[in-house]
Amino acid sequence: MRHRKKGKKLNRNTSQRKALFKNLIQSLILHEEIKTTESKAKAIKGLTDKFINKAKKGTLHTRRQISAFLPDKKAVNKLVDEIAPRFKKRISGFTRFVRLGRRQGDNAMIVIIGIVGMQKEEEEQAKGKKKKTKKENKK
Repeated sequence: MRHRKKGKKLNRNTSQRKALFKNLIQSLILHEEIKTTESKAKAIKGLTDKFINKAKKGTLHTRRQISAFLPDKKAVNKLVDEIAPRFKKRISGFTRFVRLGRRQGDNAMIVIIGIVGMQKEEEEQAKGKKKKTKKENKK
């Protein structure tokens, strides 16, 4: 039974798994989109959301907490300065999956995990403003 066993091992020992997660999260932050297997993406989704939520505060303490996990300063700075301010109004759900299909070699499901952009919400707000201005012009 798997009572109180959180997370997946991914056929790796602890140090290899931590290194894998660090590298995947770092490249996700730097490129904002990565292509990986579904199980790896599900494993880093929670950690990535936690780091983005922590980075929304933008304090020196949170920078140091994030840099204790992520080895690259560029990734930490991009997360705190560019990515986190986009999500000030959003509570959760900072990442998304897009399934691409199965890999030919081992039949593993390949996904693109990406950081959700705020463009859709901004477009909806802009459309709402445009509609209001058209109605005001008619009156």
